[in-house]
Amino acid sequence: MSRRAQVRAFLERRAVQRAIITVIVVNAVTIGAETSATLMKNAGGLLVTIDHVALAVFTVELALRLYAYGREFFKDPWNWFDAVIVLVSLIPASGPTSILRALRILRALRLISAVPSMRRVVHALLAAVPGMASIMGLLVLLIYIAAVIATKLFGEIMPERFDELPRSLFTLFQIMTGDDWGNVAQEVMQHKPWAWIFFIAYILMSTFVALNLFIAVVVNAMNEVEDSPAEAQTRAELVAVRAELAALTAKLDVLVTREVSRTAASARTFEGSG
Repeated sequence: MSRRAQVRAFLERRAVQRAIITVIVVNAVTIGAETSATLMKNAGGLLVTIDHVALAVFTVELALRLYAYGREFFKDPWNWFDAVIVLVSLIPASGPTSILRALRILRALRLISAVPSMRRVVHALLAAVPGMASIMGLLVLLIYIAAVIATKLFGEIMPERFDELPRSLFTLFQIMTGDDWGNVAQEVMQHKPWAWIFFIAYILMSTFVALNLFIAVVVNAMNEVEDSPAEAQTRAELVAVRAELAALTAKLDVLVTREVSRTAASARTFEGSG
């Protein structure tokens, strides 16, 4: 086995992968702990040391993967993702780049590439983007139309909510999320009792229809990306049945060929004797 193959086998060991995941989690916790003035006062040196050790581990692991996979390393988008995060962490967090110190928490995103189940979820979300874009366009159009109507109808009686289109858009977005929509509707209904028709129709269309369509698209994409255990078992059984049928068909072909040859030989023997 070549040296690269040995390094690749080492990196693909489950124990090594679990160790990397543990380092990612510990580093994320320590970076969060650095936001506490009390913890930094009592254990700041330890937190900084853990952060430097974690960064060293990530750098060595990335270098080993680059060596083990060679050009194949750059064919995987997740490798690019990990490389960007590690390279950003290596930039000195001082002077003009001091803002990058806050971006160290992005190392926690390496859990996505380290955990296969998270990668499948991200793949499903990316696969759902075209469908989600169409629903997003529909939702934006719905909110825009409702905002224009609300500004015309309720702008004078409730200017703090609907006096202009931008404010109406924000208010309707707030209502769509379910935040305090009842109080807004009650205040408007004190002046226009029939306003409940507008709010109920808007909530039904935006929350109960459009937002649930997002969930449907994502669930459908996840089903396409990953089969359920039952579907995987059914697929395996179908493959096994097909293999058995192919074997039986081959045996039948052999038997038919032999029978045809035997019949032809018998016929020739009978004609020769006659």
